[in-house]
Amino acid sequence: MPTPDLFALSDIKGPVLRPTDEAYATEVTGFNLAAPHTPDVVIGATGTDDIVTALRWASATHTPVAVQATGHGANFPIDTGLLINTSRMTDVHIDPETRTATIAAGAKWRHVIDAAAPHGLATLNGSSTDVGAVGYTLGGGLPVLGRAYGYASDLVRSFKVVTPDGTLHETTATQEPDLFWALRGGKGNIGIVTEMVTELPALSRILGGGIYCTGEDAEPLLRAWAEWTPTVPDEMCTGFTLLRLPPLPEIPEPLRGRFWSRVAVAWTGTEDEGQELLTPLRNAAPVVFDTVTEMDYTAVDMIYQDPHDPLPARESCGCLGELPPDAVTALLDQAGPTAEDYALLLVELRHMGGALSRPATTEDAICARNAAYLLEAVGVLAGPEAAAAVETATTALYEAMSPYATGCTMPNLHGRPGDAKDRARAWTPEIYDRLRRTKETYDPQNLLRYGHTVTAA
Repeated sequence: MPTPDLFALSDIKGPVLRPTDEAYATEVTGFNLAAPHTPDVVIGATGTDDIVTALRWASATHTPVAVQATGHGANFPIDTGLLINTSRMTDVHIDPETRTATIAAGAKWRHVIDAAAPHGLATLNGSSTDVGAVGYTLGGGLPVLGRAYGYASDLVRSFKVVTPDGTLHETTATQEPDLFWALRGGKGNIGIVTEMVTELPALSRILGGGIYCTGEDAEPLLRAWAEWTPTVPDEMCTGFTLLRLPPLPEIPEPLRGRFWSRVAVAWTGTEDEGQELLTPLRNAAPVVFDTVTEMDYTAVDMIYQDPHDPLPARESCGCLGELPPDAVTALLDQAGPTAEDYALLLVELRHMGGALSRPATTEDAICARNAAYLLEAVGVLAGPEAAAAVETATTALYEAMSPYATGCTMPNLHGRPGDAKDRARAWTPEIYDRLRRTKETYDPQNLLRYGHTVTAA
């Protein structure tokens, strides 16, 4: 692509940077260091007007566009075009009477949680509050409290979104409903959201934490969890994790440098009832330490203990329709204690169902409502040999679990998207076709072509 003429971007209030500018590297770098971006130009948007101006320029010059708030979902490098960084747009407004939050494009869930907590309200964030609220919600959003409250996009009331022609839309279930549909589970295919309004659960405290056993005791803990999950109420939200943690100073003791099996717990009922429900898991294998306790919702990061610092990672996911004993055996054969020198940092099963399985009040593009479990894997790409080992282990894991899979993934956790056929696995054929038709309406030039996108019909 030739060097772009940036005169038309002179009205943008935020920085407009080329690769030779000093602040360029900082502006393009996101959380996932495995995706080093090198666009022709990056703008640091300070508000909706900057995004409108940038997209009008991109439309006039046929320049492809990507957007980034935190970079947690960056799964492959952007090597051309325009990158719009929304990380300066962090405003959050809480309306305690309507129990809603108005969230700007670059706000992290941590911003929203801290603003909501004084009003006795919580959020439907995922396992890390460092993730951008808007981008997470566009992919559906799988919350820590998903079984109790559903997907994050289920609670959205409205979006302000700029389509690639530079037009600002406000969309709701009744105003431009096809656009509203596509933004709830269809990821960033249609436009750049500058603001969303979402409902907030009335919740200030939960029972949360983790039950940790050694990795060598993974089998009895996992088998007990697999038998237990179909019996629990919707208010019990858990995940089973195999963790192989490197001996890095960033990882707290006593987790550092060890292999663990863990059940992460979030329960919205009474503390006594929640603790009682966990008894079969605590009796399944020797517990090394147990952090499950009543906590303010602001401490929700303590449940899954996701990394705080940027790192180069390869993530992936798949939806499972069941988890019978032979599926447990297949998972343990791949990632359990007999898998020596295993390349994946994390292999995790999230219990789905509950509110996650209920039809949306307003139709959306989420296609994981029939999943009983979500399988996720993460590997750290510490050099070419490690990257090759992670890829091999990832492929083998999903092949082994394919007899129990639904065939769908989730766009937020799908990982590095391949060709159109691979990206389409995040949706049913009917939803995928509808997304392509909607893409044709709002982005006929296919300017938003980076990340987990679809092509116009």
